[in-house]
Amino acid sequence: MPTGPSALVLPGTGKTFDQFRADDFSCRGYAQSQVGGTAEQAAADSTVRSAALGTLVGAALGAAVDGGRGAGSGAGVGLAMGTMAGADAGNYSGNNLQRRYDYAYQQCMYAQGHRVPVGGRMMSESQQAPGSYPPPNTPPPR
Repeated sequence: MPTGPSALVLPGTGKTFDQFRADDFSCRGYAQSQVGGTAEQAAADSTVRSAALGTLVGAALGAAVDGGRGAGSGAGVGLAMGTMAGADAGNYSGNNLQRRYDYAYQQCMYAQGHRVPVGGRMMSESQQAPGSYPPPNTPPPR
């Protein structure tokens, strides 16, 4: 996971590169304070919590199935399964945290007068709103 923004922001009209760099530094701090941690921390915390929970659940199930003798093997299986599930959950947590960081960063940079590009898409005729008209000089549909 990146430790900074993964979103594009461009210098605002009339802004120098030095102003952009100063605002970038300030907005990175603002975004970090808004999310309260790094994406790596969130991913690692989620993985550890899931592995610990998997171990406990596996031990309990192993003991219940084998009358106390299966607790060790159940814990081992639970640890492995919990770690795999935790890695996936950790990845999701890290991505979610990165997205929140990027939003806060872009909002801050936009408020400082910089440009935040947004994606656009073209609509086909079939996606146009009802009652809208095609552009002039457009041949009729076949």
